[in-house]
Amino acid sequence: MKLLVTRPMTETATTALAARFDVTFRDNTPLTVEQAAQAMRDYDAIIPTLGDGFAAAAFAGDLRCKVLANFGAGFNHIDIEAARQAGVTVTNTPDVVTDATADIAMTLILMTLRRASEGERILRAGEWTGWNPTQLLGGNVTGRTVGIIGMGRIGKAIARRCHFGFGMRVVFHNRSNVSALDLPARQMADLPQMLDACDVAVIAVPGGAGTRHLIGPEELRKLGPRGYLVNIARGDVVDEAALIQALNAGGIAGAGLDVYEREPQVPQALIDAPNATLLPHLGTATDEVRTEMAMRAMQNLLAFLDGQRPQDLVT
Repeated sequence: MKLLVTRPMTETATTALAARFDVTFRDNTPLTVEQAAQAMRDYDAIIPTLGDGFAAAAFAGDLRCKVLANFGAGFNHIDIEAARQAGVTVTNTPDVVTDATADIAMTLILMTLRRASEGERILRAGEWTGWNPTQLLGGNVTGRTVGIIGMGRIGKAIARRCHFGFGMRVVFHNRSNVSALDLPARQMADLPQMLDACDVAVIAVPGGAGTRHLIGPEELRKLGPRGYLVNIARGDVVDEAALIQALNAGGIAGAGLDVYEREPQVPQALIDAPNATLLPHLGTATDEVRTEMAMRAMQNLLAFLDGQRPQDLVT
């Protein structure tokens, strides 16, 4: 059974995969569409991940590969309809990423509201002249109102951390009705209304055409000059040009980002923007979680090969 793993994995995961398959590990360069198409003809199974080019063209012709066990919860790098039509099963790894991603959201909330990135840059540049009463005045986190955009597993985990950890009020916007929450929270059907009601908005929606530029100039205006934006979802959910404009014009108070519209390209204008906390897609970046993601992908793959329904079936 020939398996392609499109990125290097942790030591534990590498050992486990090598023990079960004739496995090839690529380097950290994402597959182009042409390379993905060739891989579909050369391998029995593939473990792809974010950035790999599994567009519709990758599923054309006679395919040897019948299963993509995606490494990650998000799968907008895979054309799901094209995979379905080609008879290719796709799975993902949703549950194991929840806590680590929610932790990064809290990191960004704290860093952005307290202007920690700006402070560190000043200190490292040797520009700190000592404490003073008006130095880098940010905003309180405790007791503020957080607005969660997308109340799925990760959104709920963020809400719990905000409410139980920092006494924050929670409002949220979700496409479908959400019930049976284990914390007090108010669902708001209108996204602009939710943005107007919160102090910090956290994006936790899936990527894809349906959420591209969900946050644009009008939504940023609703968030307003005292509001903060945090994105741990997918970069293209935010209109990056509009965000840069809002940051530089004081249209919002700050932004914390772990993802970018044209990742890994980050515009210099965003790097230079005031009160922008920028992380290099660290959402699930712990050894434990990345190992667990690989093992979950392998479990999905083994279930498919055994003729069983994979636990995390996408299509």
